[in-house]
Amino acid sequence: QVQLVESGGGLVEAGGSLRLSCAASGRTFSSSSVGWFRQAPGKEREFVAATTRSGVSTWYADSVKGRFTISRDNAKNTVYLQMNSLKPEDTAVYYCAADPSGKYSSSRYYSTATSYSYWGQGTQVTVSS
Repeated sequence: QVQLVESGGGLVEAGGSLRLSCAASGRTFSSSSVGWFRQAPGKEREFVAATTRSGVSTWYADSVKGRFTISRDNAKNTVYLQMNSLKPEDTAVYYCAADPSGKYSSSRYYSTATSYSYWGQGTQVTVSS
């Protein structure tokens, strides 16, 4: 069992920065890959970023490369999403998700929502122009 609690969402001006946190409980978290996804009203949930257990390997959607950074602190059971140079198009509900299966695959695997077994409740990010 892995439980995820997200925080850090809110309202920010375009060009600003925001850091989201995903606090996890469960003994298997340190061995879990973690991903961030987002969903805007009327749109499909889309992949944002992911990282492996060690945090050494990361993957990003093309739309956020160079602006967002995913990181983790396993000692704190926390994963972060640092978002810089925010745009109004980034407005969405952001979700973190965990995959404790121990399975390693290509970027296609980590960018697919069905690869993850546990999900947070989501946190709203609104970027004003």
